[in-house]
Amino acid sequence: MKNSPWLKDRSGSVELRIHCQPRASKTEIVGIHGESLKIRLVSPPIEGEANSELFRFLSRYFGVLRKEVLNLSGKGARQKRVLIKGKTVQNIQDRLIPTVG
Repeated sequence: MKNSPWLKDRSGSVELRIHCQPRASKTEIVGIHGESLKIRLVSPPIEGEANSELFRFLSRYFGVLRKEVLNLSGKGARQKRVLIKGKTVQNIQDRLIPTVG
């Protein structure tokens, strides 16, 4: 997972490039999609429901407060850039190794 284009160090935070798939049967990280981390979401992309679910999921998955997960871009799109405060690239990689190898 070294030099992943979807994972960048942002001095005390980490930026993730994410591809979302709404209306899935289960909310989960499923692997890599192009140059993004692919996450399936149960919620539909209506009135911000999928975004809310994504940020709740990421905060639980990486063990940070919800307010430490920020949307940098892609509010209404499948492709998003998300900032996770207080984590390092190594923290994120260690947590994702069982999921995306």
